Parts: sequence; structure tokens; C-alpha cells
Amino acid sequence: VSYDQLLTPFHANPDYMRYELKRVWIAEAILKEGQRHLYGKRRIYVDEDTGLTAIAENYDGRGELWKVVLFNNIYDYHGQAYVRRAQMYHDLRAGAYITERLINDSAPLLYDINPMKGPAYFSPSSVRKLGRR
Repeated sequence: VSYDQLLTPFHANPDYMRYELKRVWIAEAILKEGQRHLYGKRRIYVDEDTGLTAIAENYDGRGELWKVVLFNNIYDYHGQAYVRRAQMYHDLRAGAYITERLINDSAPLLYDINPMKGPAYFSPSSVRKLGRR
């Protein structure tokens, strides 16, 4: 699908989006009393199967939903792992959104993850060798 077909005003064209009912973990962060931050509260929905964020809700200091992020995660059969593809950031007050990581009009394999590493790669000694001081 071309970008012109997918990226409609205000949101992506739902005819080209794929949604799937999944179990999620919900993490909620509320700003501590006396602290300052752009968001007063954030709620993050994490896909139970992949550990990747599926949706993020960002609330203003008054507790009103302000910004929403939709993450499109897919299984990369080549890399044998779930990876994040398009991310759609919606500003509900402005009625605008921005999308990144789209590869529809790109050359094949523009985005590719490294091949799977064996268990030894994740051992404490291997991680120490990869670190920098």
C-alpha cells in the first residue's frame, strides 16, 4: 500500500491496519506530588507475548488524555524475533499525528535485525566484553 493510501488526515486509514486481540500488561505511572513533567500520567500497554509496547496513553496535568502512541509490531521470520515497525504518535488536541518507521515505499530489507545470537552471547562474561568504560 502506498503512503498516500495509508496516511489519511487525522489517522492511518483503518482499511490497511491490522488489529488483533491480545493479552497485555498495563503499567501506569503517575507524577509524584511536587514534581514537574510534560505528562501527569502515563499508561502503557505491553504485549504479554512479546514484551513490546503496543499502546501508550499520555495524560496532561489535569488528567485528560492528550497523546496516544500506537506501535505496530510484527514477527520478523528472517531474524526470528518480534520487531517494531510503524509507530504512530497522535496529538489529540492538535488533531495531528506523525508516523515513523514506515517501509512501504522503501527497498526490500532496508530494515533488518541482526541474526539471532546464541545463549553464550547473553552470558555475563560476554556482556562485560561488549561494555565500554
